[in-house]
Amino acid sequence: MAALLLYFSALGVCLLVLRYLRSTWYHAQKAQEWNCAPIPRYPTDILGIGTLKESVQADKQGLVPPLLGYRLERMRAREGRDVTTFSVTQMGRKNIFTCDPHNVQAILATKFKDFELGPIRQHTLLPLLGTGIFTSDGEIWSRSRALLRPQFTREQISDLDLEERHVQQAMLAMPVDATTGWTAATDIQAIFFRLTIDSATEFLFGESAGSQAEALRNGGQLPPNNFPAYFDRAQWYAAHRSRFEKLHWIVDNKESRHVAREVHAYVDRFVAAALSGAAVAAPGKPRSSSTYVFLDAIVASTQDPVELRAQLLNILLAGRDTTASFLSWSVLMLARHPKIFHTLRLAILDDFGPYTSSSSSAPQDKPITFQSLKSCRPLQNFMSEVLRLYPVVPINRRVAARDTFLPRGGGPDGTRPVYIHAGQAIIYSPFITQRRKDLWGEDAETFNPDRWAGRKVGWEYLPFNGGPRVCIGQQFALTEAGYVLVRLLQRFDAMQDVFPERAVRFASSLTSAPKDAVTVRLHEAER
Repeated sequence: MAALLLYFSALGVCLLVLRYLRSTWYHAQKAQEWNCAPIPRYPTDILGIGTLKESVQADKQGLVPPLLGYRLERMRAREGRDVTTFSVTQMGRKNIFTCDPHNVQAILATKFKDFELGPIRQHTLLPLLGTGIFTSDGEIWSRSRALLRPQFTREQISDLDLEERHVQQAMLAMPVDATTGWTAATDIQAIFFRLTIDSATEFLFGESAGSQAEALRNGGQLPPNNFPAYFDRAQWYAAHRSRFEKLHWIVDNKESRHVAREVHAYVDRFVAAALSGAAVAAPGKPRSSSTYVFLDAIVASTQDPVELRAQLLNILLAGRDTTASFLSWSVLMLARHPKIFHTLRLAILDDFGPYTSSSSSAPQDKPITFQSLKSCRPLQNFMSEVLRLYPVVPINRRVAARDTFLPRGGGPDGTRPVYIHAGQAIIYSPFITQRRKDLWGEDAETFNPDRWAGRKVGWEYLPFNGGPRVCIGQQFALTEAGYVLVRLLQRFDAMQDVFPERAVRFASSLTSAPKDAVTVRLHEAER
């Protein structure tokens, strides 16, 4: 019996070795056929436990995006040349990192069908978001995009009345001293996250989460048992799962399941009401029949409550967190660059006039509209520069759906193609690509909106991704953020960073916002 067991064990080992050798030979042949060459390997242990430790430590320090820059510099020193593509092992999985625009173009556009989101993205996000546009591939993704894209028409983007209501709520959270004209030290990032969750929930569900009003009633604080808090915590768990690759399940616990259930229950209430034809409205505030509600629009295309919840949560993530993060980075840059603040404010006053408590009472020859925001070149240049240095999705990934190759990165000079086998993950980083000095000049790390004067960009600039998966809400986000910035700079003529010497750190969630509070003091302009 023991001899038989030994025989079958040896046979099993032999079969595994033969399978490995056959696979190695097959992939070597394909690589040779496509003229591929090896790429540098980031130094770590065989299982990549060291790189996981690096990631966890960077997360604690608020330095996850800069960690990629550190790795890139380490590879350049090791190889004695510029390196833009290399392999890195983490938790036993060999991934490819690239910051080469040619490779990113291949992944997102010219070889789009060769790549997909992959199972890690799905395992990371499904417990919170369900199957929607940001968690699916293939036909399911195509259907999701076809369902959602018509909702982001110029007509919907151009309706700024909803945004103005929430801007006015935000202004109440920034009272000024009657004597000095200055606000107290204010965490404006918290105000922005409340503003965007309130406007996004009203746009999506027909009813605002009301977080700004609740915070005003409670000394600027929100209780821990409300929808925005549950949504934030659920996102933290989703981001944390992604670092453990196939062992993502070890992150889940009683709290992660609880916050996901609370998020789902909140959205399910609106879905059930929409399916029954009963609009949900706040007490004493009946919904106007002419009010556009995203949920009502997509109910016409699907009545599956689980699908509706998933699509709503996918859009809520994009519509709330990205805009709030972007606004937070924008104010941090304005507070730390007073000359840029004053230059931009003069341009805004010239294009849109001084502040009034309602945009509808602004001079009729200077209305704030989708088109006028887009035509304000200094504003657009400023926003482009914020998104260049602080993209709200600094790191992204795709997985090869089949054996394929990337056009550059292999060989001793990095110009040969790189072989990618099916199932291999590719990590690309707009944060790193958009700071490369060979692409953006020696001042690439400097905040300078003037660099955008007359500049045309390609795949070296991807704050909203590119190719068939380019963000369908891009103009919606830019319009909302631009509107808030205009109203803010109309009202305030000076801005001070309370902690100007504090190093910039990055919060680790599904999007990237400042890890520390954006604490500013603002001076109200005379009217």
